[in-house]
This record gives sequence, structure tokens and C-alpha cells, in this order.
Amino acid sequence: MKRRFSSIAIVICLGVATWAPSSARADEQGPPHFPDNQHFTIDPIVDGLLVAGGATFDSLLSLILSTNEIRPQPPGNPDNLSWIDRGAVTQKIDPHAGTYSNIGLWTAYAYAVLDPIMSGVRDGRNAFLVDAILYAESITLTGAFTQATKIGVRRPRPIDYANCSDSQTANTANCSSTDLQLSFFSGHASATGALAGTATYLAFARSGPRSARPWITLAAGALLTSFVSYERVRSGEHFPTDVIMGSLAGAGIGVLVPHLHRHAHYHENELETPAVLIGYAPAPRGGGSVTMQMKF
Repeated sequence: MKRRFSSIAIVICLGVATWAPSSARADEQGPPHFPDNQHFTIDPIVDGLLVAGGATFDSLLSLILSTNEIRPQPPGNPDNLSWIDRGAVTQKIDPHAGTYSNIGLWTAYAYAVLDPIMSGVRDGRNAFLVDAILYAESITLTGAFTQATKIGVRRPRPIDYANCSDSQTANTANCSSTDLQLSFFSGHASATGALAGTATYLAFARSGPRSARPWITLAAGALLTSFVSYERVRSGEHFPTDVIMGSLAGAGIGVLVPHLHRHAHYHENELETPAVLIGYAPAPRGGGSVTMQMKF
């Protein structure tokens, strides 16, 4: 059977724009003036719906999964696992790893609460509200996407292979939980990655060109996400591919959310725009084009 696909032309415009001062003047038609510390625009209705919708979807799906109405299937042959994942089944599980990963995750949450407060102290109430909404939107959308993927894939956890592979010796009570088939991908890794991604983007946007803060934030976020991911594998809750995908998905959403709220504006009579601009335009006969313009 033939399928028709809408043609999507991906145009990558690597504009050789320089960082030299722009000749655009503030009195010309274009983006409006904003305070120096206001790099993002927020729509209370749209962003409020995204945060509420993501949180509701995440909460309701978590509730459904907690009832065990979805019965897990016995895990298959561990020899079918990819080479990178087989060690998670045969390893000696660290009984404290789950606690360590929880500590790492809550550390990321604590920073997500503290960072908007510090932005408010430095740059005013608007910065506090914007940063708080961006963090909330990143974590709720990541949570909803994570839960939907988990229930769609239904991958057994490594500990499931160890305890529930043999139907004769498996403990029925311990092997009947829906949670045993929610391995892909890691929610701990995706949440930490999302918070780290948003924190890093905000740090680069709100810091001066010679500030060490954004680089410290980037390094700390990467290390924390790696630590949480490692401990999730050591706890027997996830395979390496689970935490790799979770980290990438979370970091992607965490960076994309503030990027889509970034706006161009005039600063000291010069046009200041993000380094990367992504746009979409529909085509007359279906499909469309995606453009990415980079300034370097």
C-alpha cells in the first residue's frame, strides 16, 4: 500500500551574521524596547494551560498506573537485550542506590525553586515570575511525555528479570505491579535533565559574556543528571538505554521551553536576538518548511 507523505523541506540557513553592533536603530520599525533583564515573554493563558494540562495528564496517568489494573507481562529472555543493557540484569544491585537517586532528583527540584527566587532578587519580580513559569512548564511537559512513553513501551525493569522471569518461583504479589513494566524511559533522569536544561539556558541568558555562572550551571547540571542516571541503573530500576533516553528527552524539553519564549528586542539602540532562531512556514500544497538560522 502506498502512503502519501507531506513533503517537509528542512532549510538550514547558516547565516554568516557577526556579533558586530547592529545598524538597526530603536526608532525603526521592529521589536520593542524591553528592560535589559527581560529576555523572555510569557502568555498567562497559553502557558498556564500548558502547565496545568501537563500536570493533570501526568497526575491522572500516574493514578491509573498505581491501581495495577494494567497487568504486566513476564519478562523475556535476557539474551535478547542489547549489549549495553545486559549488565543491568546480572549486576549486584545496590540497595542504597534508589535513595541516592532520589536525593539527586530532589536537589534538582530545590534548585528549580531557588533559582527563580534569586532571579527575582537580582532582576525584579518579572524575572521571578518568568523563571518560575519556565521551570514549571519544563517539568510538567517532561512528566507528561515520560508517563505516556512508559505506558506505550511497557518495558520490564532489570529487577523484573531477576525476580519474575520464572513463573514457578516468581512471587505473585511482587510481580503483578504495573510499575515493573515502566522502565523506558527513566522519569528520574528525564526530570533532572529537564531542570538542568532550563537552568543552563536561563543562566546563559541572564549572565554577562564573561560570567562563569552559566558554565558552572552547565557542568553541575550534567554531573547531577549523570549521577542520578547512574544510581537508577545501580538500583535495578532502569537499563542504561532508559537513562540515556530519559536524560536526552528531558534536556531537550528543558532547553526548548525557554528557547521558544525567547524574544528579540532592542538593547541600547541595537537589535539583540537569540543565537538560534527556529521558524516554520506552511507550503501552498501541503507540508511546509522548517528554518533554522544561526548567528555566529
